[in-house]
Amino acid sequence: MSEITVYHNPRCSNSRGVLEILRAAGLEHEVIEYLDTPPSKATLTALLAVMGLSARELLRAKETVYVELDLGKAAWTAEELINFMVAYPVLINRPIVVTPKGVRLCRPPEVVHEIL
Repeated sequence: MSEITVYHNPRCSNSRGVLEILRAAGLEHEVIEYLDTPPSKATLTALLAVMGLSARELLRAKETVYVELDLGKAAWTAEELINFMVAYPVLINRPIVVTPKGVRLCRPPEVVHEIL
């Protein structure tokens, strides 16, 4: 099993960029296409804690479901936002990269160098 995990969306240029950086460095990595295999609530909560991000900071606002659910309202709690991301993984911003040195939301892709 690889020590590097990438929560990846193949349609995302930032996510593809991270994979290119890892391949160019010759680093083995596990790819989780999180739209097909979403993280559990516990996993997502743990990732947020390690990254030091709030649920709102990880929330992807450019998606139709964000508007449909009116997720821009400040009244939503962190737990509610996490529940929405678990139910609608398209709402999770990406890519999230996990290495032994830390976890980062790698936007731009070069942020991955901080944890390699």
